[in-house]
Amino acid sequence: MDKSVRHSFKWVFIWMFCAMLVAVGIYLFVDPTYALEFVGCYLLEFSLSMDNVFVFLSIFASFGVPEPYQHRCLAYGIIGAVVMRFLFILLGATIVHSFSWVLYIFGFILIYSGVKMFREHGSEEPKSPHDNPVLKVLNRILPVTRDFSGNHFFTREHGRLMMTPLFAVLIVIESSDIMFAIDSVPAAFSVSSNMYVIYAANIFAILGLRQLFFVIEHMQNRFCFMKYGVAAILTFTGIKLALLIFNVHISIPVSIGFILAMLFISIVSSLIYTRKR
Repeated sequence: MDKSVRHSFKWVFIWMFCAMLVAVGIYLFVDPTYALEFVGCYLLEFSLSMDNVFVFLSIFASFGVPEPYQHRCLAYGIIGAVVMRFLFILLGATIVHSFSWVLYIFGFILIYSGVKMFREHGSEEPKSPHDNPVLKVLNRILPVTRDFSGNHFFTREHGRLMMTPLFAVLIVIESSDIMFAIDSVPAAFSVSSNMYVIYAANIFAILGLRQLFFVIEHMQNRFCFMKYGVAAILTFTGIKLALLIFNVHISIPVSIGFILAMLFISIVSSLIYTRKR
């Protein structure tokens, strides 16, 4: 294994360890229930982050972004994810506290997303990032240069301000952050209704995203069943919310156990399957 990949692996586990330390602190000094909710939200967001990384990789590949330039886009993408999560969690918490029935809608959204991911995985060509509607609108306002200009987002050609392909990539990544939040935040509300717990768990999951990117970048061909695991987790969280209609509550330990099981099964089965090929 490459030294840089080992380094990234190490930092992924360091961030996971830090998250668990926070959980222990919450358990000892705040409330054991909140600690369980934090762990559940963290594992949920971590699993969804793995899917996010695959999307980032496909965007970089589609635009042909040289590896040295990917780091800057990734850093801004992570900052965007932090901001988007905060806004969506704040909005979601406000809506849920005012209209509790919104949780049922969240549930059906997650079930739809999970089933859709099951059906689409490997069955069709991925959509081109160039079809991103935000990028299309922006391209009408500010034209894109044909070539990259180092790691710059903007440049001037013949005295005219133009955006570089790197800025186009950033736009696609930031708009995809919005789509990630649409799945991520409702899923988190299936575990906890506490805005601070949800946001803290999101932040710790996002903090390890950069290192997770480099790990998956070098091992993406080995994680062929990862999408199925994420789809199962999304569907489960959706069902958990939908069952609230019938006053059926799935406990947090059961949720944590299911998420861990799906992550373990999807990762191990992927590694075994690809090793035999």
